[in-house]
Amino acid sequence: MRPGVIAVLSAAIVFVAVAAGPPLAARQAANPQGVIGGVLAQQEARGRRGGGPPRPAPRTPAGRVLLQGATPADKGVWLPGPGITGIPVKPLDQVPILPWARAVFADRQLNELEPHTRCKPSGVAREFQTPYGVEFVELPEQRKIYIFDIGGPHTFRTIYMDGRSHPANAMRTAYGHSIGWWEGDTLVSDTTNFHEGFWLDRKGLPHTERLHTVERWTRKDSNTMEYSLTVDDPGAYSARWTTSVILTWEPNTELFEYVCQQQNYAHELMVGEMKSVDRTTVVVP
Repeated sequence: MRPGVIAVLSAAIVFVAVAAGPPLAARQAANPQGVIGGVLAQQEARGRRGGGPPRPAPRTPAGRVLLQGATPADKGVWLPGPGITGIPVKPLDQVPILPWARAVFADRQLNELEPHTRCKPSGVAREFQTPYGVEFVELPEQRKIYIFDIGGPHTFRTIYMDGRSHPANAMRTAYGHSIGWWEGDTLVSDTTNFHEGFWLDRKGLPHTERLHTVERWTRKDSNTMEYSLTVDDPGAYSARWTTSVILTWEPNTELFEYVCQQQNYAHELMVGEMKSVDRTTVVVP
């Protein structure tokens, strides 16, 4: 190869390396508590979309913010922001976790026997920590908002917006029973009636059937939404606690078919320390 061509290629490689900047993993390592702010999330989103400031959030003709596209033709999904899949939804030293729940969490770091990897639905923060994202669909005439999971168990969650209360003896599910309302540009959901068969977040924070959550989704602009979660579960935590993360909008993406096989043990996620795992029980921790 001629010297001139080598020089051009070398310059191009240097330019790409400088323009790309440090990888996300390096930036996360510089933030040991795992608290990734909205500024970084927006920078990541803008980088994927060619730069420039984000547009304002879309709104209805009446002026209320939309959590979906501006029109039915404006497709898109909400993806987890940087760091949300690699750390607990809140650093463990900031969570008032009870000793038994801390021991369960520690075990889950070694033996990742998560129900989600066996095609089970997952509620609360875990719902928003899948790599394919979620889609909000609001049906004002039905006074309901649906949150569709992409991938996994082909499930969706319903938030009732008609002013009803929680039923006294509702069936316990992974999504619980959600009632919602708007506070300005923020969608608020109050949820009870959870079962214990899912992880509260991707890293394995536990909970009990006494779990009661309040979630808030605030769309900041076209690309960014803050997800705030308040956990009240006296069975697993000594006090109520709150955290928040950033979700980013991925435009031009729709729900797609995802085949989750019931007996797919997902070897990298299910064998923990790469040692023998007892799979004889139906219920997993």
